[in-house]
Amino acid sequence: MGSFNRDQFRADIAEKWARATGRHDAAESAFFARQLEDIRGRAYDYKLIELKARMFLPVDNSVNPGAESVTYSQFTPRSLAKIIASYADDLPRSDSTGLQFTAQIKGIGGSYGYSIQEIRAAQMAGLPLDQRRANAARRGVEVVIDKIAQSGDSDYKLVGFFNQPSATTFTVPAGVSGFTDWARKNPGEILSDMNGVANFIVSNTSEVEKPDTLLVPIKQYTQIATTPMNSANASNVTILDMFLKNQPFVQMVAPWYALTGAGAGSTDRMICYKRDPDHLMLVIPQEFEQFPPQQRNLEFVVNCHARCGGVQVPYPLAIAYADGV
Repeated sequence: MGSFNRDQFRADIAEKWARATGRHDAAESAFFARQLEDIRGRAYDYKLIELKARMFLPVDNSVNPGAESVTYSQFTPRSLAKIIASYADDLPRSDSTGLQFTAQIKGIGGSYGYSIQEIRAAQMAGLPLDQRRANAARRGVEVVIDKIAQSGDSDYKLVGFFNQPSATTFTVPAGVSGFTDWARKNPGEILSDMNGVANFIVSNTSEVEKPDTLLVPIKQYTQIATTPMNSANASNVTILDMFLKNQPFVQMVAPWYALTGAGAGSTDRMICYKRDPDHLMLVIPQEFEQFPPQQRNLEFVVNCHARCGGVQVPYPLAIAYADGV
């Protein structure tokens, strides 16, 4: 049995203590600091707002990217007939009349780049160039498309989903409180508003149009998703549960932060519509694309591009706005 070495024992204890408490010598500390710096750079990317236009609007990529505008035709049949005599020669004539609607298409651009030294350093280390810059460029283009999809761009004559000139408007009735906003309405009144805007489309078109989607601001969505229809009911069926279970037309209710303040007078807006590519479309003739790098002085620049024509709605009566909820 070997003799007890007090100094070695103390050294072992000190080493274990250093490992447990994170105390190291200068070299170890420097190495740890570099690793920590790298970890922070990868773990704390800024969280971005979710872009939802593509979720709620069918995208149309069928238009040629070279087009400067896109036109669609809408035809209305004029059907006539009557009871006639055996030798009648005045039979009513049926026909079809048409209107054309044109939307402008505009380019959206952005860019990113790398210096020559950054490229050489990445090549030497055998590492890919930082993808974040390319991602940021694409994000920038998508943000513009999302904003156009929402409210268009009046300067470039682009129309969005929230400002369709021929969409119908459902007047939200005041509740017993005397106000239209849901914060001051009871569950029954809120449910009536939700059914009201959906049934408005159906009745206004004599059942030609039947909506399937209802979009509401975040605050209102949280309210209907968590508020029981009857607080005394042990089942705690929420307003949203009751609506989806019994509404004969609408199959989906979803929140969209962009609807907050989107209505007349900056009120909160609810939109009911038929989410179908035959009824409305977000026109994107050219999706995000990157061009070959161009050398400019001591860097290479990558230009990015897309084209958007706003939102076209061949059947505007299939959309109803409800403001003041």
